[in-house]
Amino acid sequence: MQVAFHLGAPCTDDDMLLAALNKNTAELAALGVAIPEAGQFRTVLRDTMRALKGKAASREITEALLDAILGAGTPKRLVLSDPRLVSINRLVAQGAQFWPAIERQTDNMRALFPEAEIEFFIALRDPSTLLPALFRASRYDDFNEFAADIQPEALRWSEMLQRLRAAQPDAQLTVWANEDTPLIWGDVMRALAGLPPDTRLKGESDLVASLLDKSVAAQMELYLMTNPPQSTAHLRRIHLAFLERYAKEDLMVEACTIPDWDQTLLDRMSAAYEADFLSVAQIEGVRMIAP
Repeated sequence: MQVAFHLGAPCTDDDMLLAALNKNTAELAALGVAIPEAGQFRTVLRDTMRALKGKAASREITEALLDAILGAGTPKRLVLSDPRLVSINRLVAQGAQFWPAIERQTDNMRALFPEAEIEFFIALRDPSTLLPALFRASRYDDFNEFAADIQPEALRWSEMLQRLRAAQPDAQLTVWANEDTPLIWGDVMRALAGLPPDTRLKGESDLVASLLDKSVAAQMELYLMTNPPQSTAHLRRIHLAFLERYAKEDLMVEACTIPDWDQTLLDRMSAAYEADFLSVAQIEGVRMIAP
């Protein structure tokens, strides 16, 4: 059995990826791919991880876990999407690191399915927009208190991914830039489900539609119905055309709401992120999804 863990990161797709895949439940089940809804697995998964404390589950425990999640049967591929499986939002960034606990937590995930082939999927996001988003999603009222022990300009995704690769050398690792997601949404869906590149899925236009006015999204849906794309590349061109012409600017470009962060700081952080993304592409064993 293959188990694909989609770890977020938090404040990237806001569970839209799981919702889009769940539109294809029956079709994917026929291919041996199970993608349970959040309520079916998140609590039992975390509870079992805490109970095992890193010890490998027995075959009986794994079977009981699968029964609790799926009801019956063992799929060829199980997709589990939970942006809080590594840590709560407040602990995504600490000091100069993303996910300081990634090694221990992924060990705990693997311990649930010791006989399975494990894959990890992670969307990366520019820290200049990620940290404010994590703050907004937290219970904190003061950003300086929220970020007291965070070094924003030192954060590098490549550092975390290198630690993850060292901790899980035989697990496949797939990443992409959250900023690219509208144009690679279908590719990410297919990768998570373990499907061939040109497999068509319901929900491939969901993210693009969320960036458009409802009337324009309906216009795009009608266009796609009357002019079915001939390939995934063709669909991407259609999505790009609608985004370039009709996308709501406030959703495409985020305004910074952190009082002490000026444009110079934001530019430095974004430039460092772009350079770091190039470093990520050089990490051996990391598969990158890009437009």
